[in-house]
Amino acid sequence: MSLIDTFQDLVGQVPDVLQPLIVAAAAAIPFIEGEVGVLIGIVGGIPPLVAAIAAMAGNFLAVLVLVLLSSGARDAVLTGRRKRALTRAGMPAAGDPALAAVPDERSDGSRRTARRAKFQQAYERYGVPGVSMLGPLLLPTHFTATMLVASGVGKTRVLIWQALAIIAWTTLTALIASGVMNAVG
Repeated sequence: MSLIDTFQDLVGQVPDVLQPLIVAAAAAIPFIEGEVGVLIGIVGGIPPLVAAIAAMAGNFLAVLVLVLLSSGARDAVLTGRRKRALTRAGMPAAGDPALAAVPDERSDGSRRTARRAKFQQAYERYGVPGVSMLGPLLLPTHFTATMLVASGVGKTRVLIWQALAIIAWTTLTALIASGVMNAVG
């Protein structure tokens, strides 16, 4: 049985008040996200609006946690690089003003994966809004958001655009699914 089937069965087994929580939990998982989470809810008998809100909330909450964690990790890595660069240059490694003066070290690009290179091309071509809105066609929002933060985009900007993308894609899926369900029923 697949993970989606498991969530689908779980929605049917829990009391109505807990069903949106199952949808939110499903939507927090990469590759399920809001789009499939809302389908799980609608097929499970949850009203489309409730299923959509639950799926959006679950998907966004997971993205929020990942953005905050990856932003913190990026800051720690850059601070370590700056301290090492200052130490090599014979400068004191303590103090925020000195750390801010050292430029960011970049790799030569020889270790980039093909996926990272494709992401970078899309980012340069479409920017944060385009990558966020079109990202779900290629990668889960979880990965797109993390890669944006790793590229140096501010976490607030990433979260705003990821929220808009989650809302748009989940709403579109909910409208299509509820239309299909109404046509079949």
